[in-house]
Amino acid sequence: MNTGSDRGTNESAADESAARATEATEGAEAAQAAEDAAQTPHVSKAPAFIKARRSLHLSWQVGVFVVGLAVIAAGVAMLVLPGPGWVAIFAGLAIWATEFAWAHLVLRWTKRKVTEAAQKALDPKVRRRNIILTSVGLVIAGALIGFYLWKYGLVLPWNLKDQ
Repeated sequence: MNTGSDRGTNESAADESAARATEATEGAEAAQAAEDAAQTPHVSKAPAFIKARRSLHLSWQVGVFVVGLAVIAAGVAMLVLPGPGWVAIFAGLAIWATEFAWAHLVLRWTKRKVTEAAQKALDPKVRRRNIILTSVGLVIAGALIGFYLWKYGLVLPWNLKDQ
Protein backbone atom coordinates (compact mmCIF):
# COMPACT_ATOMS: atom_id res chain seq x y z
CA MET A 1 0.00 0.00 0.00
CA ASN A 2 1.37 3.42 -1.01
CA THR A 3 0.97 6.02 1.72
CA GLY A 4 2.58 8.78 -0.32
CA SER A 5 5.71 8.94 1.81
CA ASP A 6 7.86 7.92 -1.15
CA ARG A 7 6.46 10.77 -3.19
CA GLY A 8 7.43 13.34 -0.54
CA THR A 9 10.94 11.91 -0.36
CA ASN A 10 11.34 12.15 -4.11
CA GLU A 11 10.04 15.72 -4.12
CA SER A 12 12.42 16.79 -1.36
CA ALA A 13 15.32 15.13 -3.18
CA ALA A 14 14.30 16.98 -6.35
CA ASP A 15 14.12 20.23 -4.40
CA GLU A 16 17.60 19.65 -2.98
CA SER A 17 18.95 18.89 -6.45
CA ALA A 18 17.39 22.08 -7.80
CA ALA A 19 18.87 24.07 -4.91
CA ARG A 20 22.33 22.62 -5.57
CA ALA A 21 22.00 23.43 -9.28
CA THR A 22 20.99 27.00 -8.45
CA GLU A 23 23.94 27.39 -6.08
CA ALA A 24 26.31 26.02 -8.72
CA THR A 25 24.90 28.42 -11.31
CA GLU A 26 25.23 31.37 -8.93
CA GLY A 27 28.79 30.32 -8.07
CA ALA A 28 29.67 30.07 -11.75
CA GLU A 29 28.16 33.51 -12.40
CA ALA A 30 30.13 35.01 -9.50
CA ALA A 31 33.34 33.40 -10.77
CA GLN A 32 32.63 34.73 -14.27
CA ALA A 33 31.99 38.23 -12.88
CA ALA A 34 35.27 38.08 -10.94
CA GLU A 35 37.10 36.95 -14.07
CA ASP A 36 35.54 39.77 -16.10
CA ALA A 37 36.52 42.28 -13.41
CA ALA A 38 40.08 40.99 -13.43
CA GLN A 39 40.33 41.24 -17.23
CA THR A 40 38.62 44.63 -17.54
CA PRO A 41 41.19 47.41 -17.86
CA HIS A 42 41.15 50.02 -15.13
CA VAL A 43 39.32 53.17 -16.18
CA SER A 44 39.98 56.56 -14.67
CA LYS A 45 37.13 58.00 -12.60
CA ALA A 46 37.98 61.54 -13.69
CA PRO A 47 35.21 63.56 -15.36
CA ALA A 48 35.06 63.42 -19.18
CA PHE A 49 36.17 67.03 -19.69
CA ILE A 50 39.33 66.31 -17.66
CA LYS A 51 40.09 63.10 -19.54
CA ALA A 52 39.70 64.99 -22.85
CA ARG A 53 42.88 67.02 -22.30
CA ARG A 54 46.12 65.16 -21.58
CA SER A 55 47.72 67.90 -19.44
CA LEU A 56 44.56 68.37 -17.40
CA HIS A 57 44.25 64.62 -16.86
CA LEU A 58 47.90 64.40 -15.76
CA SER A 59 47.30 67.26 -13.31
CA TRP A 60 44.21 65.43 -12.03
CA GLN A 61 46.26 62.27 -11.45
CA VAL A 62 48.96 64.22 -9.63
CA GLY A 63 46.28 65.80 -7.42
CA VAL A 64 44.71 62.41 -6.68
CA PHE A 65 48.14 61.00 -5.86
CA VAL A 66 48.95 63.88 -3.50
CA VAL A 67 45.58 63.67 -1.71
CA GLY A 68 45.87 59.88 -1.38
CA LEU A 69 49.43 60.23 -0.10
CA ALA A 70 48.33 62.80 2.50
CA VAL A 71 45.54 60.51 3.73
CA ILE A 72 47.91 57.53 3.90
CA ALA A 73 50.53 59.62 5.74
CA ALA A 74 47.87 60.70 8.24
CA GLY A 75 46.89 57.04 8.63
CA VAL A 76 50.48 56.02 9.30
CA ALA A 77 50.74 58.79 11.90
CA MET A 78 47.50 57.57 13.49
CA LEU A 79 48.99 54.11 13.94
CA VAL A 80 51.02 55.55 16.83
CA LEU A 81 48.73 58.49 17.66
CA PRO A 82 45.05 58.29 18.60
CA GLY A 83 42.84 57.73 15.59
CA PRO A 84 41.69 55.16 13.06
CA GLY A 85 45.05 54.56 11.37
CA TRP A 86 44.21 51.50 9.27
CA VAL A 87 40.92 53.02 8.14
CA ALA A 88 42.76 56.11 6.90
CA ILE A 89 45.39 54.00 5.12
CA PHE A 90 42.69 51.99 3.33
CA ALA A 91 40.83 55.22 2.50
CA GLY A 92 43.99 56.65 0.93
CA LEU A 93 44.45 53.46 -1.04
CA ALA A 94 40.82 53.73 -2.22
CA ILE A 95 41.50 57.31 -3.35
CA TRP A 96 44.49 56.10 -5.35
CA ALA A 97 42.42 53.23 -6.78
CA THR A 98 40.15 55.75 -8.52
CA GLU A 99 43.00 56.64 -10.88
CA PHE A 100 45.72 53.99 -10.72
CA ALA A 101 45.34 50.37 -11.79
CA TRP A 102 48.08 49.13 -9.43
CA ALA A 103 46.29 50.68 -6.44
CA HIS A 104 43.04 49.08 -7.58
CA LEU A 105 44.73 45.67 -7.64
CA VAL A 106 46.34 46.22 -4.23
CA LEU A 107 43.01 47.34 -2.77
CA ARG A 108 41.23 44.26 -4.17
CA TRP A 109 43.98 41.98 -2.77
CA THR A 110 43.75 43.73 0.61
CA LYS A 111 39.97 43.35 0.75
CA ARG A 112 40.31 39.64 0.00
CA LYS A 113 42.95 39.14 2.72
CA VAL A 114 40.96 41.10 5.32
CA THR A 115 37.86 39.03 4.55
CA GLU A 116 39.88 35.80 4.89
CA ALA A 117 41.35 36.98 8.20
CA ALA A 118 37.92 37.93 9.53
CA GLN A 119 36.52 34.53 8.62
CA LYS A 120 39.53 32.82 10.20
CA ALA A 121 39.09 34.86 13.39
CA LEU A 122 35.49 33.69 13.64
CA ASP A 123 36.57 30.03 13.54
CA PRO A 124 35.61 28.51 16.92
CA LYS A 125 39.01 26.82 17.41
CA VAL A 126 40.89 30.09 16.77
CA ARG A 127 38.53 32.03 19.05
CA ARG A 128 38.94 29.46 21.83
CA ARG A 129 42.74 29.58 21.48
CA ASN A 130 42.74 33.39 21.57
CA ILE A 131 40.52 33.47 24.65
CA ILE A 132 42.76 30.95 26.44
CA LEU A 133 45.93 32.87 25.54
CA THR A 134 44.40 36.16 26.66
CA SER A 135 43.24 34.61 29.95
CA VAL A 136 46.68 33.12 30.64
CA GLY A 137 48.32 36.47 29.84
CA LEU A 138 45.96 38.32 32.19
CA VAL A 139 46.62 35.80 34.99
CA ILE A 140 50.40 36.19 34.57
CA ALA A 141 50.14 40.00 34.46
CA GLY A 142 47.91 39.95 37.56
CA ALA A 143 50.39 37.72 39.40
CA LEU A 144 53.30 40.02 38.52
CA ILE A 145 51.39 43.13 39.60
CA GLY A 146 50.30 41.40 42.81
CA PHE A 147 53.90 40.38 43.57
CA TYR A 148 55.12 43.94 42.95
CA LEU A 149 52.44 45.41 45.21
CA TRP A 150 53.18 42.81 47.92
CA LYS A 151 56.93 43.49 47.75
CA TYR A 152 57.00 47.31 47.34
CA GLY A 153 53.49 48.64 47.93
CA LEU A 154 52.07 51.54 45.92
CA VAL A 155 55.47 53.05 45.06
CA LEU A 156 56.45 53.81 41.48
CA PRO A 157 59.53 51.86 40.29
CA TRP A 158 61.65 54.99 39.75
CA ASN A 159 60.94 56.19 43.31
CA LEU A 160 62.24 53.02 44.97
CA LYS A 161 65.00 53.48 47.51
CA ASP A 162 67.69 50.84 48.06
CA GLN A 163 65.84 48.00 49.74
